[in-house]
Amino acid sequence: MRQVVLTSFRREKTGKEIAKKLRKKGLIPAIIYGPHINPIPISVKFSELESILNKHKGETLLFNLEIINGESFKIQAILKEYQTDPITDKIIHIDFLAIHEKNLITIDVPLEFIGKPIGITKGGVLEILLHELSIECLPSNIPDKIQVDITNLDIGDVLHVKDIKVPEGIRIAEDLEKTVVTIVTEAVEELIEEETEKTTE
Repeated sequence: MRQVVLTSFRREKTGKEIAKKLRKKGLIPAIIYGPHINPIPISVKFSELESILNKHKGETLLFNLEIINGESFKIQAILKEYQTDPITDKIIHIDFLAIHEKNLITIDVPLEFIGKPIGITKGGVLEILLHELSIECLPSNIPDKIQVDITNLDIGDVLHVKDIKVPEGIRIAEDLEKTVVTIVTEAVEELIEEETEKTTE
């Protein structure tokens, strides 16, 4: 798991108006919470965070948050969730989850599919239904991604969560029967697209 340093600033005041003023200054309002700490309201530089996320796109990151408020102190955390502006799609608020090296945490890790399925060579279409896997482990065991070999999948085959092999020290925190990928015929693919369009409408 890659570690990155992110400077943050302690917020003494909270609220919508304060948040608007912070965003105008190029800052993103955020909160740090966890099982052993009281919530800490902070703000981070939008440009610094954007640079980190663009550089490490698709990776699971452990943030070393250096919090400045007179005296500086550090907290290790993961980016748990964030809110974006519906128009600009820019991040407008972040939730950081503080972690401790000896405590188990639950986190979503990207899946990386490797190999060319047999079914593709026969004219099948790959349908990916799960792009991230929820796992539970110690912070030191969090992988950047989990590889899933789909080479042997033929037309009509389905790969479930229970078929994914994870490294030692990691427990899958997901419905084991959930479908991850499947190989369908083009006719079925077209039907799925039609149903998706109807649902969207």
